[in-house]
Amino acid sequence: MGLAERRSPKNPDMKEDTAVARIRPPKFYPVLLVIDMQNGFCAQGGSYAKFGAAIGADINRYRKIIPNVKKIIDVCHEMRIPVFYTQQVREASGIDLLTRTHHIIPRRRLEYHKIPACVIGTWDAEIIDELLPTKDDHIVVKRRDSAFQDTEFELWLKSIGADTIIYTGVDTCICVENSLEDGFNKGYDVILVKDAVASSWPKLHEATLMKVRGSYGLVWTTEQLIDMLRKAKRKASAFRLST
Repeated sequence: MGLAERRSPKNPDMKEDTAVARIRPPKFYPVLLVIDMQNGFCAQGGSYAKFGAAIGADINRYRKIIPNVKKIIDVCHEMRIPVFYTQQVREASGIDLLTRTHHIIPRRRLEYHKIPACVIGTWDAEIIDELLPTKDDHIVVKRRDSAFQDTEFELWLKSIGADTIIYTGVDTCICVENSLEDGFNKGYDVILVKDAVASSWPKLHEATLMKVRGSYGLVWTTEQLIDMLRKAKRKASAFRLST
């Protein structure tokens, strides 16, 4: 008798189609996503440090999370958890800007596009020195808010069998939130590390944490995440997606 023809113990006349049933194993296959920790957004001398006041950007908030992001990256490297970085870029010509396709754009977004941030091939677009990728890490080049939009990210996730994405980086309420919601809706479990993400707008940062906690996944501190990863590595406890 084939797997799909096994009979249910409750009703021996009823065939149980277990070939299509998904039983979650007591393991999980996470990746770390570090979103937009680039010179243009986070470094002294970058575009946001020079011009960000026009949109209310505060790189000090972004820089505050660098130690926690680094701590998580180091632990993931130690445990051989794949690390992905997003790199937000734009062409110098402006051909890929939202103003080329949208007729309705909020004023602050228009002001953002006036800032020459992270032009492809420039120092501004590179990952900050404190968090430089290793040769084994992966760079997801993107031109929109989400790490999934018009990128190779999902293909790479599928190729390594990932099922859980750990989110860090900036800005909490824009690129982090869009990437997290896309990940969830594509079937990935999501963990947001609340002291390893940052926003220039504290109320929106808190709103994103509340939204994720209530509708999408886990919201943990850096220490909670690392503790869970170490326990999972030692197989001291099964990982469950539960709040």
